[in-house]
Amino acid sequence: MGNSAFGQDLPPVDSLKADSLRNSASMDKNKQNNVEQYDVADLIRQIIHPHSQPVGLKVKSGITYMPNVAYNPSIGAQIGIKAVAGKKLGGEESTLMSVAATSASITTKGIIYFYLSHNVFTPGNQWNLQGSLVAAKTVTPDFGMGIGEAKGGSEEDQALTNNDRTPYVLHGQFYNFREKVYRQIKDNLFVGAGVTFDIRRKIENRLTDEELTPYNIYSDRYGFERDHSSSNGLLFSIQYTTRDNQNRAYNGIYADAGVRMNQSWMGSSKNAVQITTDFRKYWSLSHRNPEHVIAFWNYGSYLISGALPYLELPGTGKDPSGRSGRGYTIAYFKGTKFFSSEVEYRFPITKNKFIGGVAFVNVQSANDDLQTRLFDYWQPGGGAGLRVLFNKATRTNLCIDYAIGKYGKRGLFLGLNESF
Repeated sequence: MGNSAFGQDLPPVDSLKADSLRNSASMDKNKQNNVEQYDVADLIRQIIHPHSQPVGLKVKSGITYMPNVAYNPSIGAQIGIKAVAGKKLGGEESTLMSVAATSASITTKGIIYFYLSHNVFTPGNQWNLQGSLVAAKTVTPDFGMGIGEAKGGSEEDQALTNNDRTPYVLHGQFYNFREKVYRQIKDNLFVGAGVTFDIRRKIENRLTDEELTPYNIYSDRYGFERDHSSSNGLLFSIQYTTRDNQNRAYNGIYADAGVRMNQSWMGSSKNAVQITTDFRKYWSLSHRNPEHVIAFWNYGSYLISGALPYLELPGTGKDPSGRSGRGYTIAYFKGTKFFSSEVEYRFPITKNKFIGGVAFVNVQSANDDLQTRLFDYWQPGGGAGLRVLFNKATRTNLCIDYAIGKYGKRGLFLGLNESF
């Protein structure tokens, strides 16, 4: 689940990115490797039928049901159910399978989350439609604005930047509707446009009656209502991808650059222009065991003009998949400008690839409302984890990571698929 329960732009489901155009070719290329692999389905089959042999690669369609289980310090423990449906449109062999997904879940921290999403490819993959619908009861941890290194300022400034990282908790309701349409203009290159509506209602801090909380100070300073906000706008993006698999790439590049234009005529609380960048690169270190991978990820979000509601500020874990900055809770660091980079080494542990491991380090930077600019200070994090091969056909892993950061932050992060 990542951190999407706190109202991220999109739930981290089914990889709504256009790089799925390479998945079918990737499956054929790795078929021999997959026959030798052992996943959860093989384990269950051998428990039921002890003398059966692991099966090779099978690409299934139709509807799949699975438990939606996750854990991280932001959401607590999560339990729910998820369903994924797939169907190929048209008769062209090259057309990619269109998918839809839905999930309902509840967590130990009082979060209730429902989403419905789709990723549809028209015949020949000429058009790609991506969208989501979210309704949630959210519980959002808040540690103030900035990177935790503010200097000087008034009493309000110090409360807003919250150098001591005093924890606050914001309760509320979150509703999201997003739809984007991509057009392939050249091999591996797509352009897209769409709309997004991020609506929050009944926002309140139930644990304190303080007036000088980061949320109150920011909302009053920039003219936002304390109990509700809307961030509605137009989306424009360009995307380039050569990744061999969207769930767990061994090789390739993924790059996306987008512009979001929040518009008051669409019901947004304020006008704003925001630029986001997402770059990922993968190097396989072995032909015989391509699971040995060095992976690099950089995510950035930059407010160019206008103002964003406090809960929509970019920050830790506020990327679309909600997985950046492991070692810290969601939005632990945030500002109008945010930058995060991460390097991870992935490797198999068992010969049949059923168990694997990772080691990772990350850094983050953010500005604040005083004199701290982006890149003035960096906050590190890192850790290691285990991987259990859940589905060898799609390279889906169950991920169990333990990560640490500064300020005594540490925790266990559990989810499906790699962080990037």
